[in-house]
Amino acid sequence: MQTKSMNFVVDVDDIGKRIDVYLAEMIDNMSRSQIQKIINNGNVTVNDKVVKNNYKLKEDDEIVLNLPEPVTLKVEPENIPIEIMYEDDDIVVVNKPQGMVVHPAPGNYSGTLVNALLYHCKNLSSINGVIRPGIVHRIDKDTSGVLVVAKNDLAHRSLAEQIKEHSVNRIYLAITEGVIKEDGGTINRPIARHPVDRKKMAIVEGGREAITHFRVLERFKENTYIECKLETGRTHQIRVHMSSIGHPLVGDPVYGYKKQKYKLQGQALHATTLGFIHPTKKQYMEFTATPPSYFLELLEKLRNNSK
Repeated sequence: MQTKSMNFVVDVDDIGKRIDVYLAEMIDNMSRSQIQKIINNGNVTVNDKVVKNNYKLKEDDEIVLNLPEPVTLKVEPENIPIEIMYEDDDIVVVNKPQGMVVHPAPGNYSGTLVNALLYHCKNLSSINGVIRPGIVHRIDKDTSGVLVVAKNDLAHRSLAEQIKEHSVNRIYLAITEGVIKEDGGTINRPIARHPVDRKKMAIVEGGREAITHFRVLERFKENTYIECKLETGRTHQIRVHMSSIGHPLVGDPVYGYKKQKYKLQGQALHATTLGFIHPTKKQYMEFTATPPSYFLELLEKLRNNSK
């Protein structure tokens, strides 16, 4: 990897300063936390010796900071089959399969919905940059269902504003652990990043407002088939909310039971309906996708076991 070196010599005014503070002052557009990461990675030397963030500067110290050249990100179009439910010059609506990641991320730049869409559409909105072109909202890798993608910036802004205003109609189908006694209800509990496990979300006081409305569609011996309507769209919202009331989703590897009775490839959750105002036609449009075969087969199995 190529690096760019920056050299500094400490003068009398900066004697006694911490090196991370000094470098943050000397380098534009770089925060102290970014500087600290660079120092922790061994990319800063003083008089040819690697130092720590709390090193106190001395007069005439010679500092060398080696900055790795940024990697140019490029997401390649890939000929991956996808189910397109609707398409025009502004939007494309797809039924995302379970197991497909929506957009590339570090370490996973291929096989995503974005790779497939770039092959099919050529043009997607640029608002979310190279990695997430056109992506206005997301659903988890192991959640299937309806997703709308913007093909230009005007469409992107319109859809993003509707999501912000909570005017998009988003309905999910899910199968939970345990039998829910109530016919329905509303879960209004704030969600934020888990304070200890940063890969998880959690109910956190002072987190972002999160509201899920649910109603029971069918009860089984040990499980419940429900419909969830999102008022807000936080990361893992339905999964966290249902787990918080003691009814995690069947197959959920993160928020569900440790011992899973049914060997699924992820949570039993499907984004079945998506409704919004078209960005340019200004008409309400609604799309509905039937749950995938694994979901329907599980429902049938639960019905048979409940007889």
